[in-house]
Amino acid sequence: MPHPQMFEDDDPRLARVRALALALPGAAEKVSHGRPAFFTTKVFAYYGGSQRIDGEWVQHAHCVMVLLELDEREALLEQERTFVPAYLGPSGWIGVQLPEPDGAGWDEVTEWLDASYRRTAPARLVRQLS
Repeated sequence: MPHPQMFEDDDPRLARVRALALALPGAAEKVSHGRPAFFTTKVFAYYGGSQRIDGEWVQHAHCVMVLLELDEREALLEQERTFVPAYLGPSGWIGVQLPEPDGAGWDEVTEWLDASYRRTAPARLVRQLS
């Protein structure tokens, strides 16, 4: 049974994440478990996420989940805008709430996507980054 779609096609935050992610060499998008996933040979970002708190599922519709280096992940986890996502969190992934579509903070999102891409993409694609 396929997962239900867990995002809105016309979501302006998704549009910004999509533009940033797909600008990376060899990046593509697919829907995985009902959410947009950005990948080369491996996924480097998901749009949206969830966590389980006291037995209840908490959805984070406007977040990006990325795989960062341990020190950056630990520093971000000290901020209220972050969470350890269900399923992927034990593997080092982190969820970060996104800023308003026209708000400040998108430079950070660009950096997180780049960092996660560099951890997951093949070396031949990473070499294409400037």
